[in-house]
Amino acid sequence: MTYLAKPKIHHPDLPRNALGFTRRDYEGAISTLCAGCGHDSISAAIIQAFFELEIAPHRVAKLSGIGCSSKTPTYFLGNSHGFNSVHGRMPSVLTGAALANRDLIYLGVSGDGDSASIGLGQFAHVLRRGVNMLYIVENNGVYGLTKGQFSATADKGSKSKRGQVNSDEPIDLVLLRRIQQPSRLDEELRLRPRAQRCGE
Repeated sequence: MTYLAKPKIHHPDLPRNALGFTRRDYEGAISTLCAGCGHDSISAAIIQAFFELEIAPHRVAKLSGIGCSSKTPTYFLGNSHGFNSVHGRMPSVLTGAALANRDLIYLGVSGDGDSASIGLGQFAHVLRRGVNMLYIVENNGVYGLTKGQFSATADKGSKSKRGQVNSDEPIDLVLLRRIQQPSRLDEELRLRPRAQRCGE
């Protein structure tokens, strides 16, 4: 964990996109997540994607819930709009924001506990309503903030740090999405290059 501020200046010869932004302009604060956390890789991918897609950071509203995953919006798109909502309720808050301002691009960031446990109903209803948003679930199968309990998405048979075995079947959020909107998910999978699809 670091308490050092990220320098505001950067090398003048960094590559710029068509908007004149460098990749650094899409970054946020220095991460305070555990070293090696996969959530930092997701933040880096978001930074790279928005840089390459040439989306101005101020056109984005990022919303999150509670948990390690919900801390990550602090680490990307630092000049965007942001709101950290109540545990499991990010989809409703995002829906309200999207109704109030349709000119922004909405990015919801949530975790396995936020979306598959306390927020499972919210997740199902935001899919049903078809809210225009990018919904990212950072699923690591564990509740990191409460020190390693299995989440609702943990694989059956997986072991905790203390050697406990998970005896419950996992909730599959992609399957839930497919059940609710099969044609939309199939279209999205066809549009993405094969190398970007999960599990391939």
